[in-house]
Amino acid sequence: MTLKQLLAPLATLALGLTLMTSTANASVELDIKAPDFTLKQRGGENFRLSEHRGEVLFINFWASWCGPCRQEMPLLDELHQRYSDAGFKVIGISIDEEQSAADAMLKKIPVTFPVLYDSQSSVSQLFDVDAMPTSVLVDRNGNMRFLHRGYKPGYEDDYRAQVKELIRE
Repeated sequence: MTLKQLLAPLATLALGLTLMTSTANASVELDIKAPDFTLKQRGGENFRLSEHRGEVLFINFWASWCGPCRQEMPLLDELHQRYSDAGFKVIGISIDEEQSAADAMLKKIPVTFPVLYDSQSSVSQLFDVDAMPTSVLVDRNGNMRFLHRGYKPGYEDDYRAQVKELIRE
């Protein structure tokens, strides 16, 4: 069974919850092994997900043309800096086809967390990304635990609570 087939009922539930209230975070709880991947990161080094077991990861798929992504980036950087000493890391994955578009946005909105480039959308397809931004929280064992689609001000409160929960495990 593919990840998409596993997540389809959850996506429907998340959409329904989003439609019920405009302020509710489209957050879904999961417990599925995160697919491994390797992407180039800013600076040219490879990033392999499996090499980060033991850390809590917030994988954020974003694009330079996405307004909510630009709004969310500084908040994610703050989260990254606040909890990095506790074994937590934000990983930004740009889905821009042109790396230069992502780099131009990062000059305007600098971040300290690692940024990876998925210009072929291979990793975003592995994670069935269908909204911008989409974020997945991965626990220390490599399991996807929380899925977030979209961003509205206030979602960062849920992010913080979920990060704290996974760090304590």
